[in-house]
Amino acid sequence: MKRKIAIGGAAVLAMSALGAAPALAAEGDATVSVLHAVPGITVDVYVNGTETIPDFEPGTLTDPMMLAPGSYDIQVFADGDDPATATPAIEASGVEVPANGNVTLVAHLDANGAPTLGAFVNDTEPVPAGQSRLTVRHLAAAPAVDVRAGGTPVVEDLTNPNEASLVTAAGTVSADVTLAGTEDVVIGPADLTLAEGTNTIVTAWGSAEDGTLALAVQTVEAHSAPAGVPSGLGGAADDG
Repeated sequence: MKRKIAIGGAAVLAMSALGAAPALAAEGDATVSVLHAVPGITVDVYVNGTETIPDFEPGTLTDPMMLAPGSYDIQVFADGDDPATATPAIEASGVEVPANGNVTLVAHLDANGAPTLGAFVNDTEPVPAGQSRLTVRHLAAAPAVDVRAGGTPVVEDLTNPNEASLVTAAGTVSADVTLAGTEDVVIGPADLTLAEGTNTIVTAWGSAEDGTLALAVQTVEAHSAPAGVPSGLGGAADDG
């Protein structure tokens, strides 16, 4: 299935970075990670016709890499397929990589269960001292969901392929995912450590129909302001 997409210029970054990342970042380089969130298929990723991520397994998140701005073509094939004869599972042509920024590229299922690519700019803006940012992304073939912390909804009626973010006290919180407006838990609970000065990104992926729903967790820097005294708990950590 071919999918030509326009996603703010980030669809290819980490993939080519894995093949040829510079030792030191140049001015304007983007920081990029790639998450494979299509269940049940190991893939090979080609960038500009060259295999750059072989044997990429579901649930795998690459380390952050640096990539210079530019235009790239990417193709995702089932593991072992011959690009000369096979049809890509996902394809994006002429993707422009943006200068600077922190981006996560995700191969995932859309709401109807078809594989697609999405690129998300990760918020690295500072948070107050003692605080942490929590970002939740719904990238699963599943209906709208609520995300709860300590049993209390902190994100409600989230649909694929959207995200929501909030700032809360740093600490450990027990989180789960329920069908929107219900107590029916579909993922979790899982303990999340929200470190001070970071953005913890929680991605719901997989398929509800196939019973493959799962969470992927990524942490990026969101440097705390140097002044201020934390007091109490707020947001997602209230009941954690």
